[in-house]
Amino acid sequence: MTSTAPEIDETISEPTTINWWHFWTDHSIKPAINQIIANFEKQNPNIKVKQTELTWSNGHEKIAIALSSNSGPDLLELGSDWIPEFVEAGRITDVTANLKSIYKEYNGWSPVRNNGSLYGMPWILGTRVMYYNRDLLQLAGYDSLYIPINLNQFRETIYKVDSLDKNIYGWGSNAAEKHRLYKKFLPFFWSFDATFYSLNNQYSIVSSMESGNALTFYKELNDSCAMIDTQRRLEDAFLNGKIGVVLSGDWLLKRIKSEKPNFNFATGLFPGKTTAGKSFLGGEYLVVNQDSQNKGAALKLMKFLTQPENELIFCRANSSANPSNIKATKDKFFTDDPNLMTFVKQLKLSIPPPFEPTWVYIEDEFEQAVERALFEKMGPFESLSIARTKIQRISRPNVGKQ
Repeated sequence: MTSTAPEIDETISEPTTINWWHFWTDHSIKPAINQIIANFEKQNPNIKVKQTELTWSNGHEKIAIALSSNSGPDLLELGSDWIPEFVEAGRITDVTANLKSIYKEYNGWSPVRNNGSLYGMPWILGTRVMYYNRDLLQLAGYDSLYIPINLNQFRETIYKVDSLDKNIYGWGSNAAEKHRLYKKFLPFFWSFDATFYSLNNQYSIVSSMESGNALTFYKELNDSCAMIDTQRRLEDAFLNGKIGVVLSGDWLLKRIKSEKPNFNFATGLFPGKTTAGKSFLGGEYLVVNQDSQNKGAALKLMKFLTQPENELIFCRANSSANPSNIKATKDKFFTDDPNLMTFVKQLKLSIPPPFEPTWVYIEDEFEQAVERALFEKMGPFESLSIARTKIQRISRPNVGKQ
């Protein structure tokens, strides 16, 4: 880390009220959030925290308006793919000097790390893993503990499950759902060693041989042995024994626990070319408003929220599998649950989208390329070539510097 930004003084001697905007409106999570804030205020009697709850439908717009008008909160929760936009606009504080001493204690820094500087902290991360219906795998002739390790084994497995019955599908493939389809393809993209930009970050190479092979593989599964539907309906079908394998997040663990606690399933790392592959990395991040007059107090809250004991309070309440704090992942809550540990392990093999302020537009072009190949009968390489031309025009020079 090579930032030249000065360290922010976190000494709070006068009564201070800070505003924190976040997205946790779920009734099952709010008591945990309130408990953590109450503990923080008890330990920091000079600081009071005012919470504002946002919704994902309009939260980005509210944040953008508030930050651009210098009226935003002191501390914000941001989705990982929003951060480059606000860093580029100069709206987020460089907090490298305050965090470098605890850097090694956390996973998932990439979405807030750019050009040697840190612009926030990872809080609750997110990735995708494979879910297997063990009953269907056994009917297909596999051992009760079998999990595919590489992509060839994975393809063989879903073909065998698909051949069991005309009403059973080997694979759950996402329909053209905006902001979701690309996240389901990216693990294949990463695991085929594809990338968005050249090593010097000057050129888009999204139409490389590796990315074309990844999309060809994904299209084969989609066309030959997949139920194609929305994410929710695919997960419904999986829980009803109609699909052998789906790719999903930890929210599906919560559904299984509440709706079908006796469902015979297993989770597995995303399969790679030879062993475990790479998956999608996203999540929730905490950042300090550049215009805040209470940066020190905001930083104290940021660090408090991400302490292992507080991430555990949150994860237990939310049944989350992805704390950023490494010490938290070693708690019995995770180590005693093999499915939660699948997520902990997969996070170490997950990659975020590039640090690119125009990512929202690049994402759209990338997703359209996948849609053309899957649903418009265009060849994968041709579709990616179109995307490469458009992405090259959108991207700024030297994108993705970490």
